[in-house]
Amino acid sequence: METFLWVEKYRPKDIESCILPKNLKDSLRDFVNQKQLANLILSGPPGVGKTSAAKAMLDEIGATNMLINGSEESGIDVLRTKIKNFASTVSLEGGRKYIILDEADYLNAQSTQPALRGFMEEFHKNCGFILTCNYKNRLIPPLHSRCSGIDFSIPKSEKQTLASEFFKRVIEILDEESITYNKKVVAELINKYFPDWRRILNELQRYSVSGTIDAGLLVNIAEINIRELMESMKRKEFTNVRKWVVDNLDNDPSRMFRRIYDNLYDYVDDSSIPHIVIILGEYQYKAAFVADQEINLMSCLTEIMARGKFK
Repeated sequence: METFLWVEKYRPKDIESCILPKNLKDSLRDFVNQKQLANLILSGPPGVGKTSAAKAMLDEIGATNMLINGSEESGIDVLRTKIKNFASTVSLEGGRKYIILDEADYLNAQSTQPALRGFMEEFHKNCGFILTCNYKNRLIPPLHSRCSGIDFSIPKSEKQTLASEFFKRVIEILDEESITYNKKVVAELINKYFPDWRRILNELQRYSVSGTIDAGLLVNIAEINIRELMESMKRKEFTNVRKWVVDNLDNDPSRMFRRIYDNLYDYVDDSSIPHIVIILGEYQYKAAFVADQEINLMSCLTEIMARGKFK
């Protein structure tokens, strides 16, 4: 069956094909050469290639594996059922099986993460675990103590090299998909969202339906992002709102507050606008000195969700 999403269709099949710093790829190869992986925590910014690297390692050693998304399947009962059904059976290929738990930092630290620790202990003979996360400090210490940690942060000294590699990869994909493109626009998009490869490919694919990648893409991105945020807030989808915040943390906070303010009349009932403007003003002021911009923006959006009336 043909894969529709480019991020899946063109996902690297081995470590060599992953666009990562050389020392990081060397570390991943060392694990692969052992033919059996330890429990791992792969931490780093969104879209940098943590899940792709996990899949590539397991493909190279020929291990049976299953992917669970921690932000979508975070309930203890769901996790217990999925993990138990998978981990309690023997692999047809022989050797250990592995569970990739994506976005594990979305799991509740008071209930689900301790339960996960228990699953790791219960099934350790038959099943290994690879956890991916954006923020490793949101994982409880007992999980860290049972896993080897690998940092996927990109050093500034390697940004240009990796961005150039990804530019070449993107051009190959666009040529393969018969998409006409403006190289300057592609380069600007990569520079804007580096090192979030997943987001870059998703934005390119979304805009490519016209058959052309041009300057309109950069305008289109801003409009789509705000629409997605407002629709998620209207439906009170806290997890999706948080994902939007995480995806946009590379933007200047004052600019994000301004974009939300500029779009209020399109999505919010007139009666709620004065109060929401006051909320935005308060949190924009706090953004100048808070320690955690994500928490500040999420607090603002949560208050708007709770008190605002959407169209």
